[in-house]
Amino acid sequence: MKDKKRVYEALVDGAMEGLTDQALYDFVKARCPNATSKKIVRASLLALIDPHLRDRNILDVIYALAIKHRLDDGEGERTPSALAANQNMPQLS
Repeated sequence: MKDKKRVYEALVDGAMEGLTDQALYDFVKARCPNATSKKIVRASLLALIDPHLRDRNILDVIYALAIKHRLDDGEGERTPSALAANQNMPQLS
């Protein structure tokens, strides 16, 4: 739980500094070298349900990072199950 809290704090701190996407991921990895994509996604979910965190921009950045890393595997490529799920998704216009 201690690691998840450190990852959560790094994630929120980076987002508050205006970091997004890969820069935010790199920031979290620099502060928490043992953080895996899975841990970052879980910490992101904690941020999304935190009632004290209300800044829409920060929540959007964290949400986008969580989605990206939830769909990516360790090599940065989409997993077959993620690709199959995306094929069933309607396209937004």
